[in-house]
Amino acid sequence: MGVERVMASSGPRGGGPDQTALDEIELTGELMIAATGSECERLPPERIDEVLLAGAEASDRASHQATDRASDQDGLPG
Repeated sequence: MGVERVMASSGPRGGGPDQTALDEIELTGELMIAATGSECERLPPERIDEVLLAGAEASDRASHQATDRASDQDGLPG
């Protein structure tokens, strides 16, 4: 019985960053910050919804801004 070796590549991946994963990480961070600032043992569902909705709206705005910047850089009309 041999030892199986797994090699990880630290090189660039073809598709770039996974925007969905990055958004989920950001929203998780927002929830952690909200939980830290809360006096309750658990965040009420209403507060969770408030944090997630605010984070999703901010993410949408950032995504639109990045798309606008990319359009401006390509020199083509929007």
